[in-house]
Amino acid sequence: MRVLVVYCHPVPESFCAAVRDETLAALIAAGHETRLLDLYAMGFDPVMGTEERRTYNDHAPTDPALEPHIEALRWAEGLVFVYPTWWYGLPAMMKGWLDRVWAIDIVFQLPKDGGRIRPLMTHIRKVAVVTTCGASFVWSHLMGHPGRRTVLRGIRALCGWRCRTLFLAHYRMDASTPASRAAYLAKVRAKLSVF
Repeated sequence: MRVLVVYCHPVPESFCAAVRDETLAALIAAGHETRLLDLYAMGFDPVMGTEERRTYNDHAPTDPALEPHIEALRWAEGLVFVYPTWWYGLPAMMKGWLDRVWAIDIVFQLPKDGGRIRPLMTHIRKVAVVTTCGASFVWSHLMGHPGRRTVLRGIRALCGWRCRTLFLAHYRMDASTPASRAAYLAKVRAKLSVF
């Protein structure tokens, strides 16, 4: 399967980078063809400008900087989002990527008559989130886990109707230990080896 890994963290030596590396290694070892979009390393601009927003409902984005991202989405059969959960949700860079790239005529069609949105990502068969959370499991769920819901409900709704999902999180990251981090990397490896 062709798997697109979308990675978002500003610090190259972060634990999240180790999670990204383990994710890619597990997918490759399982025989998947992978591509990586490292949003910070690519200098992705997450800010939707005035004119882009004015024409958002009219046509696909025209910014040439978005073309590699759009092409990667069209190439993929599986998506894995690797990011830290900040304030219970997606980092601003990742949210901006969704705002700008997951756009009309790319991932959905918006009927002019007000009918239902038509998904265009039906070639996506699997979607996964691999994240770290400062909060505990219980507290994250009390807060509604908005990042998880955005990807595994919102994004998944635009994919194939039989699309499967996976969510992996290292909770209480701020109190993590070498042992807890190693255990999480092993879990990532095991789960993605059968992705």
